[in-house]
Amino acid sequence: MTNRRLIHGCVAFGGAAALLMVFADTASAHVTVSADGATSGGSDQVIAFQVPTESETASTVGFKLQLPTDTPIASVMAQPLPGWSFTETTTKLATPIKTDDGDITEAVSEIDWKADNKAAYVAPGQFQQFVVIAGLLPSTSKLVFRAIQNYSDGSSVNWTEVPAAGSAVEPEHAAPTLSLGAAKEDNPVVAPSSATNSMQTASSKSSSTAVPTGIAIAAAVIALVALVFALRRPKSANALVGPQMERV
Repeated sequence: MTNRRLIHGCVAFGGAAALLMVFADTASAHVTVSADGATSGGSDQVIAFQVPTESETASTVGFKLQLPTDTPIASVMAQPLPGWSFTETTTKLATPIKTDDGDITEAVSEIDWKADNKAAYVAPGQFQQFVVIAGLLPSTSKLVFRAIQNYSDGSSVNWTEVPAAGSAVEPEHAAPTLSLGAAKEDNPVVAPSSATNSMQTASSKSSSTAVPTGIAIAAAVIALVALVFALRRPKSANALVGPQMERV
């Protein structure tokens, strides 16, 4: 009896543990967003949204992404997805975005993806990835997106909840949030030091005085050689004949 009860207890415990694991996996399969190396004020940033199908009986047939308008992205382009089509909605901004090319007064506020056929449906236990590229990210520490996931049975899930102020508890249907790293600073231009300037000045002075000095030395050498040749030159014929004629 004892062994039989022990076996039954183990089976019951194993079943409960398996249910807990399944529940945990299902609960953690939220819509998430990722972007490798994304920084505040960055440009040409690829952003991916992972959308799992949490329903056990229905497939994902639509995904509507709402972009922030209080910290808008200057320009957004959606990556084509086979079997899916999308439409974009633009919104006039309350505060234009300042750029080197001028002010941007409108920005994409919503992208709505829809499956074109059943073959493109995201079945239970599967996920789909929706990708966009951001031309210019805003100067902020994070971007909060909101999304609506539509199912083949007509139901939908709103991924729009944000944690309460000061709370670390994640909501049941948390809005996908992207943290941005610190803005990258340009490498500063280092001015040459005074010592370097002095060395450069001294070098230029020495090079400027080297040429006249060299010319003077060369002239002195030439003059010395000329003097030596002049002293060693043999006497002329007149100088040799003169004394002999006097002896005669």
